[in-house]
Amino acid sequence: MTDRDPSEPLRYLTAQFLAWLAEAPRSYVEVMEAWRTSCPRLSVWEDATIAGYVRLDGGKRTMVVLTEAGRARLAESRQGDPQPEPAHAHR
Repeated sequence: MTDRDPSEPLRYLTAQFLAWLAEAPRSYVEVMEAWRTSCPRLSVWEDATIAGYVRLDGGKRTMVVLTEAGRARLAESRQGDPQPEPAHAHR
């Protein structure tokens, strides 16, 4: 068994969230339906907002967009973070 950083799963979820946003324009409603949670351990939306990775862009429909920091974090996650092991690897 290895010692893992307890924030590691959240980093992967944040990278997944940012990649999902980068795929296509997403409305605030769509983001909330897909990513909002009441679980304090899975605060991906809140953490990404606080970190400045995403912002709301107004208009007829409020959209959620990646910021420069979000694009940089996404690029970093695609290049430098090790890929997560499959869940069954530790059985």
